[in-house]
Amino acid sequence: MNKIYSLNHSPIDFYFSQNPRDFIVREVPLYDFSNDGEHHILNVRKKGLNTLEMIKIFSAILGIKSNEIGYSGLKDKNAMTSQYISINKKFTQNLDSKLSLLEAKNIKILSSTYHNNKLKIGHLKGNNFFIRLKKITPNIFEKINSVLKVIEKNGLPNYFGYQRFGKDGDNFLEGKKIIQGELKLKNRKMNDFLISAYQSFLFNQWLSFRLKISKIFDSFEPQEILQALQMQNLFDISENHSSIQSLKILDIAKIKAIKNQPFFFRLFEGDIMHHYPHGKAFELEIQNDISRFYNKTITPTGLLSGEKVLNASSIAREIESCFDDKLIKSPGARRFGWIWVENLKYNYIQENAWLELEFFLPKGSYATTLIEEIAHQNVKID
Repeated sequence: MNKIYSLNHSPIDFYFSQNPRDFIVREVPLYDFSNDGEHHILNVRKKGLNTLEMIKIFSAILGIKSNEIGYSGLKDKNAMTSQYISINKKFTQNLDSKLSLLEAKNIKILSSTYHNNKLKIGHLKGNNFFIRLKKITPNIFEKINSVLKVIEKNGLPNYFGYQRFGKDGDNFLEGKKIIQGELKLKNRKMNDFLISAYQSFLFNQWLSFRLKISKIFDSFEPQEILQALQMQNLFDISENHSSIQSLKILDIAKIKAIKNQPFFFRLFEGDIMHHYPHGKAFELEIQNDISRFYNKTITPTGLLSGEKVLNASSIAREIESCFDDKLIKSPGARRFGWIWVENLKYNYIQENAWLELEFFLPKGSYATTLIEEIAHQNVKID
C-alpha cells in the first residue's frame, strides 16, 4: 500500500541528501542530570556511525561489555548526531587518555556530568534537527513555505521513516518470515530487529488506512461518504479489510458527527488516546476528547502488534485488527499516530538555492517523515 499523506498539494521536487553536513540530530534528554551519582553521563557527537557501532567502539576502547553502556535512543549513521550515553564511573577513570582513540573513530565527547541511574531506551524527550534541502528555486520555496505553515499548525502523521526498513525498504519481509517460522537467525539482536521492522510496517499500513478514511470524511458530503464506505474497493489493501463491517454500516447521523470533528485525522469509537507528549494511554471518550485532540493535549495511537499491549475497541479495533499479526510474540506497544512539530525555524538562502530547517520532534519520530510530507512523495536519497 502506498503511503497516504495528510496534505493535498502536488509533489514538490528538491534535493535531499542524508549526510553529516546536511542532516544534524541533537538528542534532548528527558530530564536534567543531577551531576552526582554512579553513572558518568557523556554527551557524544558521532559521524558515520550508528549508535550500536559507536557503543562497540566505546566497549573496545574501555575494555568493557557493550551492555555496560546505557543509551536512550538509536541515531542514524548517515548524519552528524549527538546523544547521551551512560557508563558506570568505575570504567571511565582513564577516559581522558582515550579521547584521541575515540576521535580517530569520528567520536567526540562534547560534555560530561553524572547521574544516579543508567540511561535506558526511551529516556529522552525527543530530538532537535537541522536539515538542509537543496535545488530550491523561489517558486519551490513559496510552495514549501505554504506547506510548512499548515504543518506547523496541524502537525503530521507519525510514520516510521524509510530508515526503519533497510537499504531496499523490505527488511520487514524477513521479519514476517521469522514470525511465520520460515526463517530463523542465530543472531538474536538481528532477529528482534527484523521482527520490529515488521511491527513498524504494520503500523505504517494502519496509519495509511486511517488517513485514507480521514480524507474521505474531509472531502465528501455525508451521503457521498455513506456510499464510499459501502464500496468494496475501499478495503482492497489486504484480504482482511472486507471484514470492517462497522464502517460499512455507519448511519448518516454518525457519519455527520465524525465529519464535524474539527481536526483532519478523524477519531473513531474505541480509539486508544495518549496524553501528549507525556502521560498515559486511555480509551477515547467521544464527548470530551475530540476537542483535547484539536488542542494538542492528547493524540491517537496505533498498535505495534505483540503481546501484553492495550488494544483498541469497537470500530477502532475492527480497523486495527486488520494490521495486527497475532503470531508476533514479542512485546507490543502503542505509538503516537499524530505528532506536532515544535520550534520550527527555516531560512531560505536563494543564492545557494538552499532551504535550512530547524525543528524539534518527540522521541521515536522521524525527521524524514516531515521531509516526505513536504515533498508529497518518497524522497530521493543520496
